Formats: sequence, structure tokens, C-alpha cells
Amino acid sequence: MDREFLIDLFADFGPVTIRKMFSGYGISADGTNFALSLRAGLFFRADEVTIPEFEAEGSKPFQYSTRAKTVTVNSYWELPARLFDDSAELAQWARAALAAAQRAKVKKRPKRKKAAAKKTAKKAAPKKAPAKKRSAHKAAKKTVR
Repeated sequence: MDREFLIDLFADFGPVTIRKMFSGYGISADGTNFALSLRAGLFFRADEVTIPEFEAEGSKPFQYSTRAKTVTVNSYWELPARLFDDSAELAQWARAALAAAQRAKVKKRPKRKKAAAKKTAKKAAPKKAPAKKRSAHKAAKKTVR
């Protein structure tokens, strides 16, 4: 799939940003990536809310092979082929994929905030300077006088 085809495909959905990614393109809207167009097909972002719809259509999650194993990416599922001929329904699925991507983004945020808060707290709290120890020689001099 080339850029022009993807732009036409998402016309009913609205404006999308298409960027080169891996062996194809990453597709985003409002700064959120929600679809991948790869040699293997078109994959939409999915979560526990939308995966049952993909399963009902007989779709499978994105997979790729390494030398050692096959990796399954459950967060992206193949778009049912019938949707390529129905741009209005494809737009509905794209909206659902964008919503799934936004939900995933929200789930990740608290972890970052906590880590950032810890870093900020560490930086903000001044460290106590270690007390200077008197050398044994100076301590002996003071007691002699």
C-alpha cells in the first residue's frame, strides 16, 4: 500500500499523518499512532474493548518472526479485508482503533509521572553534607591546650 492509497482509504475517517515505519507506514491522528500499514497488511490498534470485534471477523494479531521465534503483538490486529470496500465502516473501525490507542496512552502515563515525581523529589530535597570529621591529630591538639 502506498501513501496515496492510504490517504484515500482514510478519507471518511479524517486527516491522518502517514510516516515511514519498518517495512511500511505508521498512521496517526492527533499525534496518536493507531494503525500500521506493513507488507503483511493493515493493522489497527486494539485492546480488551475492541479485540472481540477483530476475533469475530476472524482477524489475527500482528506477528513477525525472528531467528529464534515468532513474536505476537496483541496490541495490533489485522483489519478485516471486507473493510477495504466499505470506507464508512472502515472509518468506524479507525475511530475505535484511535480510541484504543488513546486508552493505552492514558494507562502508561501514571508510571511516567511517578518516575518523574521521584526524580523531582530527589532533586528538590537537598542532601545533607556529611559532618566533617576531625583528624585524630587535631583532636589531640585541642585537648592538650
